[in-house]
Amino acid sequence: MAMMAVVVRDADTPPAFEEFDDPRAGEGQFVVDVLAAGLNPVDLAMIGSGALPAVPGNEGVARTPGGGRAYFERTIAPFGSFAQRALVAAELPIALPDELSTADALAIGIAGLAGWLALDRAAALRPGESVLVLGASGAVGQIAVQAARLLGASRVVAAAREPCAVEDLGADAIVELTGDYPAALRDAAGDGFDVVIDPLFGKPLEAALTASAPGARLVSVGASAGATAEIERSGLVGRTLLTHGNRTTPVDVKREAYLRMCGHVLAGELSVVSEEVPLERFAEAFARQRAHPHVKLVLTNPKPGGTP
Repeated sequence: MAMMAVVVRDADTPPAFEEFDDPRAGEGQFVVDVLAAGLNPVDLAMIGSGALPAVPGNEGVARTPGGGRAYFERTIAPFGSFAQRALVAAELPIALPDELSTADALAIGIAGLAGWLALDRAAALRPGESVLVLGASGAVGQIAVQAARLLGASRVVAAAREPCAVEDLGADAIVELTGDYPAALRDAAGDGFDVVIDPLFGKPLEAALTASAPGARLVSVGASAGATAEIERSGLVGRTLLTHGNRTTPVDVKREAYLRMCGHVLAGELSVVSEEVPLERFAEAFARQRAHPHVKLVLTNPKPGGTP
């Protein structure tokens, strides 16, 4: 039996929407009918890696046997989430409240967990501290700006190349990451930022370090501005450079954080702008993701679990 999926046949050929063998569950695994899948930078970075042919895609929302929905964060290769069906570890699906939209469920998934846990777990944000969020217009950054306030930050500064994309997130100040933005970050820092959340790395992280306070924790959650940064040891003295990765975080910690974010979304306290794109138009969605769309792109499946 076959299903329709986004398929990568080899590293030199673009993915195509075509038939792919159905997954079969082994011990401790589930085959799930995919209602929608979230698109993230990591999905594009992983295309062509590992054994091929394969279906890309990590997170998704699945239909449960009882007619409800569940969120899953990871898939088991080669059966990714950009398909009618996917293969996941049995402990991963999280039952979703009926009131939570599928788009919102994906918005607080991989990107949401990165933004929330970077603050709550890696930085161990304390009430009353000041926070700088770099790359605030991306999905991770949008969550981090709002999470900082929900977790008790006294001052939150959002930094982005397109300030208009972060105007409604509730930040105390917005810094445009163009021109002499290192000086602008220092001007916005007051006595210095206690916590920096950084999905960018590279030059923005170098600038943020100069605007941080003694004792600051800087948490790297990505490298969309470059994989290297020129940081002198003297600049790090009295500060801590940390990293966060969803893959290295225990499942129970992610589940607790995810359910907490669900509550904030349903209370109207947390949101990310999302846009749905039919799965067969994946190439358009991939191109937009590479251009940093400032919205969460969701690939919807018109026939979840159906025949081709």
